[in-house]
Amino acid sequence: MPLAIWCILAAAILPILSAFPAKLTKKFDNGNPRDPAFWAEGFPRRAQNAQSNGFEAFPLFAIAVIVGLGHGGDPHWIDQLAVLFIALRAIYIFCYWTDRSTPRSVSWLAAFLTCVGIFTSPVWS
Repeated sequence: MPLAIWCILAAAILPILSAFPAKLTKKFDNGNPRDPAFWAEGFPRRAQNAQSNGFEAFPLFAIAVIVGLGHGGDPHWIDQLAVLFIALRAIYIFCYWTDRSTPRSVSWLAAFLTCVGIFTSPVWS
């Protein structure tokens, strides 16, 4: 199975991991996990925003991998770009956690462009 397929699984798990550290605080109430007050500001808010964006980015990435592999893109290039996507999303999450907006935007754009590259790989590879 191509590495890019495993990256789809990793991309599905990343959003969950994005919010997990916020839930490790004593202020988090597992009996009321969606309490708007907990997620209203600070680190929990940034962690939830990173999670939301991860869920938003996932469909494009998954479809790009499926289209790229299914329509004859070079599996080696697709694997490389898929791993790069996961690395860029990890950077994105870290930047969100640490409130660094400019590098976060750059990593978001680069990850988006990897999806475009994967999707169009049957044309250029």
